[in-house]
Amino acid sequence: MRPISSDSMHFPQILSKLKRGPQVILPKDIGLILAYTGIGKESVCIDAGTGSGFLAVALGNVAKNVTSYEKNAQFFALAIENTKRAKLENVKILHKDIFEGIEEKDADLFTLDMADSDKAVPLAHAALKSGGYLVGYLPHAEQAQKFVSACRTAGFSEIFVLESIVREYLAREQGFRPENTGLTHTAYLAFARK
Repeated sequence: MRPISSDSMHFPQILSKLKRGPQVILPKDIGLILAYTGIGKESVCIDAGTGSGFLAVALGNVAKNVTSYEKNAQFFALAIENTKRAKLENVKILHKDIFEGIEEKDADLFTLDMADSDKAVPLAHAALKSGGYLVGYLPHAEQAQKFVSACRTAGFSEIFVLESIVREYLAREQGFRPENTGLTHTAYLAFARK
């Protein structure tokens, strides 16, 4: 069976069906989000900065329901299309800026993948249930620093930051060795617990 790949990276089947628009959260980072937050079939998730919808779809494949916010009309349309491609009815994409207010409460997970994520930390804190997780997807170290500081100020605990670096290998009859290039930095993942 031929592995599913996109842009020379291997993608899980549910994500390989999706179209890419803006930068997407890749499987290597999605895996860490799922593993460290313990999201499961009874989990309620809120996502802001939907983009192409890759994370919303990945969460929806595991969680009870996902509500994702995207203010950019073009990205919103693509995320709606991608949710339909994935055939997930438990993922709701909203064309709205979270700073205009959200209705969801008692969430198990709130993810932020948007500019100035640190400014949305208090909003996330209010929407999460006790023990729920906030995860920031932050491309730059300065963003991660601001995000962590905002988490401390908002009263989050168990704050930590991870980065995942992945290297694929060539597995051939003539030899087994690393690929010439790897998938290095995509973003810092900042985790915080309410």
